[in-house]
Amino acid sequence: MSTPVTVAGKIFLIFYGLLGCAATILFFNLFLERIITLLAVVMKAVRLRRLRTSGLLPPGICQDFAASTLPGWKPSVYHVMLILGLSAIVISCCASAMYTPVEGWAYVDSLYFCFVTFSTIGFGDLVSSQNAAYDYQGLYRLANCLFILAGVCCIYSLFNVISIVIKQVLNWMLGKMSCLCCQRCNKANAFLGRRNAIRPGSRLRRGRFGQTPDSDGPCDSDTEGRRLSGEMISMRDLTGSNKISLAIMQKQLSESANGYPRTVCGSSRQNGFSGGVGALGIMNNRLAETSDSR
Repeated sequence: MSTPVTVAGKIFLIFYGLLGCAATILFFNLFLERIITLLAVVMKAVRLRRLRTSGLLPPGICQDFAASTLPGWKPSVYHVMLILGLSAIVISCCASAMYTPVEGWAYVDSLYFCFVTFSTIGFGDLVSSQNAAYDYQGLYRLANCLFILAGVCCIYSLFNVISIVIKQVLNWMLGKMSCLCCQRCNKANAFLGRRNAIRPGSRLRRGRFGQTPDSDGPCDSDTEGRRLSGEMISMRDLTGSNKISLAIMQKQLSESANGYPRTVCGSSRQNGFSGGVGALGIMNNRLAETSDSR
């Protein structure tokens, strides 16, 4: 039985799990950072070689100057996802080829075990290294440990890259929905504006048909003369709009002075989770789709 039975063992498991899980997440995040950096270096070198073979870069140019010609280049998240997916498939196939003869499982069951184990789902219906004795037992346990470690790291990195793709799809859907809402609001505002618009000569037409205005004060006569002359805004409206703009400017200045200015630029609305935490924070500004220039 592999579960703790005593009270001391259960208490020890709680504290050990806190430290162990935190250290495991730190290890996976560090692996993700290193693998993204390695893939970026390799893919940039491949891109420079393609530029040389295509004739865009001269063959005798130094490596540092050639690398400086692509200062803002970053690998695409789709290329990284493809490489990590192929790596996970290769590791799973090799591990399944080992589990099938040693454990006596079918090859599909071995693939199923690899995915459940590498993704840390862990149903427990298939468990390796449960027999009493194996042929080349030490070598098998070492290979089992290495396969599980490499598979978990690759699947963890692949899941994080897939989460970036899902975030892009959600941001695209939200952008489309906001565009549709803006178009509907603009159409509604345009319809109301045309409906409430005051055209020059409208009161003159009403007077011709025998309908007289209700008020005869000096302000109404001034407003009527202004409307008849074609002006669409009064001094009262102008001062009101100036007060609103001054209030907005004062609010922005106070927020800037307090140290938390609110930026409402288009890039922040587009990227959604611009900063990110955890694995998203590690991959932020390291891939082409998570850079600040987008």
